[in-house]
Parts: sequence; C-alpha cells; structure tokens
Amino acid sequence: MSETVNTFEAQQQGRPTGPLVHGYEVIIGFETHAQLSTQSKIFSRASTAFGAEPNTQACAVDLALPGTLPVMNKGAVERAIQFGLAIGAHIAPRSIFARKNYFYPDLPKGYQISQFEIPVVQGGAVEFFLGEEKKSVRLVRAHLEEDAGKSLHEDFIGQSGIDLNRAGTPLLEIVTEPDMRSSAEAVAYAKELHKIVTWIGICDGNMQEGSFRCDANVSVRKPGSPLGTRREIKNLNSFKFMQQAIDYEVRWQIEQIEDGHTIQQATVLFNPDTGETRAMRTKEDAADYRYFPDPDLPPLCISEQWVQDVRGQMAELPRSMAARFQTDYWLSDYDATQLTQSLALATYFEAAAKACGQAKLASNWITGELARRLNGQDLSIEQSPVSSQTLGQLIVRITDSTISNNAAKQVFDALWEGADDVDAIIESKGLKQMNDTGALETIVQQVIDKNEKNVAEFKAGNDKALNALVGQIMKASQGKANPQQVNDLLRRKLG
Repeated sequence: MSETVNTFEAQQQGRPTGPLVHGYEVIIGFETHAQLSTQSKIFSRASTAFGAEPNTQACAVDLALPGTLPVMNKGAVERAIQFGLAIGAHIAPRSIFARKNYFYPDLPKGYQISQFEIPVVQGGAVEFFLGEEKKSVRLVRAHLEEDAGKSLHEDFIGQSGIDLNRAGTPLLEIVTEPDMRSSAEAVAYAKELHKIVTWIGICDGNMQEGSFRCDANVSVRKPGSPLGTRREIKNLNSFKFMQQAIDYEVRWQIEQIEDGHTIQQATVLFNPDTGETRAMRTKEDAADYRYFPDPDLPPLCISEQWVQDVRGQMAELPRSMAARFQTDYWLSDYDATQLTQSLALATYFEAAAKACGQAKLASNWITGELARRLNGQDLSIEQSPVSSQTLGQLIVRITDSTISNNAAKQVFDALWEGADDVDAIIESKGLKQMNDTGALETIVQQVIDKNEKNVAEFKAGNDKALNALVGQIMKASQGKANPQQVNDLLRRKLG
C-alpha cells in the first residue's frame, strides 16, 4: 500500500498527450499487488493456500504475539528478483523493511511490514500494444510487503468477524509513473503486467481470489496544467470493471470541476452493480503512516551472484521471445507480441510453425480463426480442440495446393467438432482441389465461350469482369479449381 508519487511534472514534460475528454487530459497511475506464489508466508511458515477455514492458517508470527520475530522468506525475494529482471529494472543490492503504521481491525500488529525508502526493485518499464500502437509505461518501483487480514461482514446476522488467514501473505507491490492517458491504455497495461507475472510464475494471477489486485490513481487536468488531485480506485478485480470504474471516475471529476468544486484526494471503491465509484476514506499521505525501519529485520542484501543464479533459472521472457520470433520467423513486432501473450500460446505457435514450415500462415490462423473460436467459447489455448500439429498439417495442405482457403475453413470446422485427420476430412468431403491442367483448361474455355460480354469488358480494360469469369469457373468446377491457376489460365487465354 504505497503512495504513487504525484510530483511528476518534470518527468511529464514531453510525455504524449492522450485523447482529451471534454477538453481534459486524463492522467492514470497504477499500484498493483501481486500475491507471490510461495507456499508459506513472507515472514512465517504458515500456509498461503486459498480457501481454508477462517483463522486456520495464521500462526503466532502472523498474529504478532509477544516474543515472535519475523524471518524473511527466501522464495519471496527470488520472485521479486525475477520480476525485476523481466522488466529491465535495477535490483537493489541492499534494501530495507519499514513499519507502516495504521489501525484497522484486520491488521493484528497495528502496522504493516513493507518497504519504503529503498525498495528491492527500482525502475523498469512495461511495454505493450494498444491496438497496433506500441506503448511503454515506466515503473517507479516494486517492493515486498505483507498482506493484511480480511474483515468479514455477515449482514444476515448483523455481525462482523476477522479472518487472519491472509495476514502475512507475501505481496509484490508494483507502482507505475502516471503515464497512462485513457482507460483503454490502463487496461492494456494491466493485462500486460498480468501476463508477465504469470509467465514467469511468480503469481497465479487469479483476480477473483485476490492474487492480482489493481488500484488506479486517476486525475484530470487541462493540457499543459499541473497534475490534478488524484483519487485512488481500490481493489479492481477484473479488467472489465477496471475500464468501467476509470471511465466513471473521469466523468465524475470533470463534472465536479466544471461545477466549480475542488477534487479532494480520497480512496474510492467501485460498485459494479451501479457502475459508480464512491468515497471510502480520505486518502492518506506517506507522512500519515509514520514509516520507520523495522528493528526486527536486518537489511535485505542481494549479491550479484544471487541475481545471476536467478536469471539462469528463468525461462525465456516474453520480450525476448517476441524479438526471437521476429528474427527466426520474420514476423512483425505486432504479430510477435500477440503470439507471446502467454507461454502456452507461444508454445502452440512454435509447434504449429515447425509442423508446417509456414510461420506467417500459422500466425494468421492462430490470431485469426483459432482465436475467434476460442474467444467465442471462452476457451484457453490449452483447451483448443485443434492441436498445434493438426493445424500445421492443415496449413501444409493449403500451401501444397491440395485444398483452397475456402475448403480449409470447412476442414477446420470438422477439426473443431472433434475430427483429427486432415487428409481423411479432405477425402471424405471431396475438397481436394482440381490440379489437372487439361481438365481445368476445358472448363475455362467453356466459360469463356459462354460469356462473351464479360470477355469483351475485360479486354476493354474492366478488370472486374475477370472476377465474374473466375466465379463462373469455380461454380462449374464445384469449387475445386485452384483459384490462382484459374486466374493465370484466364489471363493467358484472354491476352
């Protein structure tokens, strides 16, 4: 729960201006809490498993009982290092933990152990595409901290309780500069960050279970003016709600300013039922938390050798893989980025490309027809009924002119419904293209003889007339003629 720095006027000079909303520029920064994928908590051996009965996974350290001392979880540190390497950040050789003091019923210590002045990860950037435009959001920091517990409100019995199972769960809080200029850009950033943390395996990314929680700091200003007062929208747990919440908050702030009111810094919540944000509390500043170094924890020292050891154990990163796809498969930056949205998708593409030897065609099928089918049925690439090898086999039959593109879609339909042999489908449906030049020439000549008007129009310079002739030939061949051969034969015969 750090504060996104709001004194960025110097850094903001020269930053691109986004689309204006009623004459106002939207400024958005993000704070994201990624729950780290350790089996035990950050300062104790208690389990982090989700869904246990309340207060069954909170030990003496988590409860802050007298005499207990925190001990740093090495796995949490290594996951922070992994993230820093993934975004090109500086890994601090020495960082310190602080106590952040505030009083909530679900905070058993009366303070939260976090990092303030010297975080473990400093700087870095997250790059992504918004449509076909490449964007980059700079990060201020990513720091380690412990989670608080959870207040449970049982309205039907009029009581509240405290569940401390989450208390002490390891978090990596990732803080951006206020670089985003629209809700669409903010969502694209959040999706890319989600991809990174799940790709490298430091977080499961489950937004419904609270493993990936986003807070959006939103303000508006007239172009060229100082940054406006921000309001923080807390705990956005879906990308859909994220966009709705930011759009509502932007409209609300502009209306307030236009009506002569002053925006007050505050923490707000989004209600998906009403589509509105509402103030929860006045937003605190860093001074209100009275940070001071935690006397129970020594400085966290990370050697260069430790960093290199972690680097050596990491899988190929999305940005590196996208660059390799551009080099090895001659894909565009955009295509390579789309194919590295997840490790499973990238693996599927590589297998299909190697199976058919046609990387661009494989890319087109995966990001086109396959993606459309998967999205339509809300399936992941791992759940695709069409395997990468089978898709590769289908593409081979297109490139060797066994079937046309239209016939390929019929084959794909059958594969999607459960068939698994491309050649058997082609045979059973009679989809093989007519590649007998002699037979095709006969059909072409017959169509020419019967369509003197189209022939005359084509010879007079009307290229569209050729399309009509091609259509007649495809109809006469029951769709089995090779369109390219048809086109070549027609042009040769008609001069």
